[in-house]
Amino acid sequence: MAMIIDGKKVSARIKEEVRQEVVALKEKGVKVGLAVIIVGDDPASRVYVNNKKKACEACEIYSEEYALPAQTEEAELLELIDTLNKRNDISGILVQLPLPKHIDEKKVINSIIPEKDVDAFHPVNVGKIMIGDFDFLPCTPAGVMELIKETGIEISGKECVVIGRSNIVGKPQAMLLLHQNGTVTICHSRTKDLKEVTKRADILVAAVGIPKFVKADMVKEGAVVIDVGMDRDENGKLCGDVDFDEVVNVASAITPVPGGVGPMTIAMLMRNTLTAAKKMEN
Repeated sequence: MAMIIDGKKVSARIKEEVRQEVVALKEKGVKVGLAVIIVGDDPASRVYVNNKKKACEACEIYSEEYALPAQTEEAELLELIDTLNKRNDISGILVQLPLPKHIDEKKVINSIIPEKDVDAFHPVNVGKIMIGDFDFLPCTPAGVMELIKETGIEISGKECVVIGRSNIVGKPQAMLLLHQNGTVTICHSRTKDLKEVTKRADILVAAVGIPKFVKADMVKEGAVVIDVGMDRDENGKLCGDVDFDEVVNVASAITPVPGGVGPMTIAMLMRNTLTAAKKMEN
């Protein structure tokens, strides 16, 4: 039976560390502030934004929310970002994705100055992650790395397999594992003999967006399995990309859904916002 990696516990510890540093900065007269922009009324996005607001309160980070109607023009959104870029009391800017179809997502991401891009989606920050000289890490992959660290397993020299190649999770996740000297394979919808590849993994990260996609016969005995997925099963119940009930009997350590990677993503956002404030101060 696998060790269950408790993302709630680890995230609570990180948020408390952030809170202590935020308080120390406040005493020096430095404000740590996060601006969150949401366009439209996507229910999942609203849940994420509310969770971010709660985390800011827990970490004593000043936050502003801009809830814009779905019909907001692209120019208006870019103007708001430009204003926030120039404000000294805002350390980080986050635009909740997805955006309505008439707004160019790439243009919006590129309009946030790299120093305030706490999601680490700007091409400058992506490039820095590639060469291993970064200020911020994308929140979900950074959270995954913290959870692997929690297991006590050494990444160096291990076979690491990432299922999924998105710009937000899959690609940066592979880079972070590579920086820790893992031997990394990225799998995707065109991968041949997927099961053969995943069965080699000492560390398996599933970020494919398909409910219960990873079955026990795809996992090496004793592997560490990190489930990035946030899906709903046939009964509408929250589940991940890994069939937890099957894989828990094969893996040595596994993250649950919910309560695994999800809380970590927001904790790492808080850490990035703090980092941005410290860099601005210097």
